[in-house]
Amino acid sequence: MRGWMAALGLWASVTGGMAAAESPVVVELFTSQGCSSCPPADELLRELTRHEDVIPLGLHVDYWDYIGWEDSFAQPVFTKRQKTYAAAAGERMVYTPQFVVGGEARIVGAKPMEVMEAVMQRLEMPPVVDLDLEAVAGSMQLRATASEPGPMLVQLVRYNPGASVAIARGENAGHTLDYANIVTSWEVLGHWDGEAALKLDFTVEGEAPGVVILQGEAGGEILAAARLP
Repeated sequence: MRGWMAALGLWASVTGGMAAAESPVVVELFTSQGCSSCPPADELLRELTRHEDVIPLGLHVDYWDYIGWEDSFAQPVFTKRQKTYAAAAGERMVYTPQFVVGGEARIVGAKPMEVMEAVMQRLEMPPVVDLDLEAVAGSMQLRATASEPGPMLVQLVRYNPGASVAIARGENAGHTLDYANIVTSWEVLGHWDGEAALKLDFTVEGEAPGVVILQGEAGGEILAAARLP
């Protein structure tokens, strides 16, 4: 636990004098209610919600469900997303907990300093895509330009800001676990080659918070992200 807090404290001391990032860093955590190694990683994700320069997202996978506790937030599509990342890295296995920072850095296990270092590296990188998102007359207007063209996915992610779950069976039986930014849907709005400026209008249903993510195809680098206004 102290390791997580020390890493966050170090990051705060380093970023305290930095200007706000042009594009927040997306930090994905592949986790499960049935994984006894996951609660420390879930806690780090909760701490990351306090930082405007980071968009932390919790994706619950379903491959732990067989051991006796079915994760109430798990979706097969999130397991598929993790496997897509693994395939892009030439890996055959997937593990929890696993952080993916900016769509590139893959960190398995409770390694807070590695997560913080990966976030810092992303914050220091010059942006490739300039993304602007506005709410206008009941719809969202997305505008983007790219300095380097290439195939990208335009994605809309919605999430539940937080929930507590009492675990009755499995490796975490008897514990009540707190979760943050629990992803509920991950939708592809369109494809973009980065050549011409992107103009895309779309609507969102409900009040759940969300984020737009522009990412290289097939588990590629996340090039820009913006929270829904």
